[in-house]
Amino acid sequence: MPGAYLLAILVSAAAIVALDARFRLAAWRARGRTLVAVAVGTVFFIAWDLVGIAAGVFVKGDSPLYLGIDLAPHLPVEEPVFLAFLCYLALVAWAAARRFLERSSASSGQWNRAAGDTGGER
Repeated sequence: MPGAYLLAILVSAAAIVALDARFRLAAWRARGRTLVAVAVGTVFFIAWDLVGIAAGVFVKGDSPLYLGIDLAPHLPVEEPVFLAFLCYLALVAWAAARRFLERSSASSGQWNRAAGDTGGER
């Protein structure tokens, strides 16, 4: 089914956007910084792809799941969309991990204080 790969990327991105909106992890916390980070990351990885394509390392495989539109030889239209998704996913995952660790360390500190541990020497 042509376009299934792009559709899968877009559905996955929609799920990450929903998580981001619900927990205010990246774009809903700092929209401008998120857009810049995703744009810079996407441009970097597209440049990386172009170097790999020029060196003959990266080639596009044949798949009925692609739309069949190439932006350049061996660079399907799905590639920049995937790279933007990858960058956004990394930002959301990083923000979620940081929040988890911050809350985890804060709650463990609360438990220690509740048990009478002030953190000082005994």
